[in-house]
Amino acid sequence: MRMRARHFEFSFPRPAMVMGIVNVTPDSFSDGGKYFESEAAVVRGLELVEQGAEIIDVGGESTRPHALPVNEEEELRRVIPVIQQLAARLRVPISIDTMKPAVARAAREAGARIGNDGGGNREDESMWGVVAEASAGYVCMHMQGTPQTMQANPVYREVVREVREFFFERIQRLNHCGVSRKQIILDPGIGFGKTPDHNLQLLAELSSFMRLEQPVLLLLLSRQVVLELRHSSLRKN
Repeated sequence: MRMRARHFEFSFPRPAMVMGIVNVTPDSFSDGGKYFESEAAVVRGLELVEQGAEIIDVGGESTRPHALPVNEEEELRRVIPVIQQLAARLRVPISIDTMKPAVARAAREAGARIGNDGGGNREDESMWGVVAEASAGYVCMHMQGTPQTMQANPVYREVVREVREFFFERIQRLNHCGVSRKQIILDPGIGFGKTPDHNLQLLAELSSFMRLEQPVLLLLLSRQVVLELRHSSLRKN
């Protein structure tokens, strides 16, 4: 199996990859706004690659519970200078964490090669058109509701089955919009519209998502993201 993001290509199976997060926000859930200034964000991105990150994810709008939305102009102001500088200095793909198609398009022009979309539950297909026209990688994340509402009262009958069915349906729609399976990464959205029990159930059944034969992205409490590149059953250590 291969994953493709423009000219970047990864073959599976292989050891897990680390995606380093650079949040250019004053209210980040992972770093508290430590890298809000562009210069600090660029330095952090370079550091993460030196430490072994193989993808750098840049975000300008917090998706923590109850975070306030950021307008398009402000989000662009935050992320574009950082992406431009990192893309010019790094040989790993840059990911843009955004739910706005216009920001995704501008980030692509600035050098981003993967779209990390917290709004994978959208019905509007414009974001998927941006991904298709750029041959970019695409992270499809499951989230119940929005960052403002997702933790109010998340309810599922069978969380693993429902998230898996969501992914199956989204893969079909993405294919219809011109996004190939080689471009798609699945993120079950640990902590996004989920209770602690839901999170544990998803982690315990990761192998069920790997049967969809797509890479799986996991947000960890260690402030890093691991891209799980095996598509066989997990071994318990």
